[in-house]
Amino acid sequence: MRRTRTSIGLAAAASLALVLSACGDDDSSSEAAGPSGEVGSTDLAAAGCPDTVVIQTDWNPEAEHGGIYQLFGDDVSIDSDAKSVRGTLVDSDGDSTGVLVEVRAGGPAIGFQAVSAQMYSDDDITLGYVDTDEAIQLSDSEATVGVLAQLEKSPQMIMWDPETYPDVDEIADLAATEATVRYFEGSAYMDYLVGAGILREEQLDGSYDGSPAAFVASDGADAQQGYASAEPYIYENEVDAWGKPVEYQLVHDAGFQVYASSLSVRADQLEGLSGCLTELVPLMQQADVDYLEDPSGANELILQLVEEYDTGWQYSQGVADYSAETMAELGISGNGDDETHGNFDMERLQTLIEQTTPIFTEQGTPPAEGLTPEDVATNEFIDMSIGAGTGA
Repeated sequence: MRRTRTSIGLAAAASLALVLSACGDDDSSSEAAGPSGEVGSTDLAAAGCPDTVVIQTDWNPEAEHGGIYQLFGDDVSIDSDAKSVRGTLVDSDGDSTGVLVEVRAGGPAIGFQAVSAQMYSDDDITLGYVDTDEAIQLSDSEATVGVLAQLEKSPQMIMWDPETYPDVDEIADLAATEATVRYFEGSAYMDYLVGAGILREEQLDGSYDGSPAAFVASDGADAQQGYASAEPYIYENEVDAWGKPVEYQLVHDAGFQVYASSLSVRADQLEGLSGCLTELVPLMQQADVDYLEDPSGANELILQLVEEYDTGWQYSQGVADYSAETMAELGISGNGDDETHGNFDMERLQTLIEQTTPIFTEQGTPPAEGLTPEDVATNEFIDMSIGAGTGA
């Protein structure tokens, strides 16, 4: 299970066949030598994009990353050693954009390093998945700027056993119980929950390691962090020792509103990439929307990558399907308060800066002095006409 701090649909059958043919072939000769097919209406090469648009994700392949796997054409190739996949970057019609896209796994594949740090150590990375609280925390040392909010809400949640706590409807209700709340030590959202009086500090346990063992062993007495897009399904259907529903509330709905896994660029590269991003970001917006409408093709690739990368990450078809459905149902991915997908609310970012600055200062990583929402993210490249359900 993941830690905290991720158009193949038009050519699914052909893509899957080519993915399967590439499996087990780990040398660089298996990678696409160049984009295939005639360039369609979007020419990313002419817009100044690199020959290969490299995207560094924050975890193993999963449905939360579905939009970027929607970008692949029918020449997908896998490098199992490097934990990366490469192919022609296509538009929503399946036409070539004149460049390749390479998606790299994060988490164990990069030694659990923060994506921001990985971006600053590898100049080949074009875009990385950076939570906006991470962008705030590292704004003074490894500044990044979000250009596309792939997830409108973070899937981060706190879950509990409804049989043990029938009167608990939200995270704040746990404060009136004797429940231990298990989480990853150092998570900023937990400092917020305690500081806001939503949870009691004495009920926290920072020893969560991603395993269900402690939650199961508590027999319903403990609450625990997780992802709404994964753990409710996993605990009910794949953890045999539990095998029943959990209840949960998104941390977002408790007032800590991070844009999780925002596609971001290094602040010092933003200007140089502006021509590329003007054409690329709308294409990626549409890929996110297309994934929500039909995740089947991208999910096939995600599952194949999980198998080939073989990092110990377990990810089933059931989880992938549940994740895509839940993200749409809960508004984790989709539009914000308007009809646009992927844009940032600057007032929301200002609130997050105010919430996290004292937390990160206390942790010894103060944000850049005078940090503004515009330093953290920009809507400059967003096509405001593209949104889920808009027919764009």
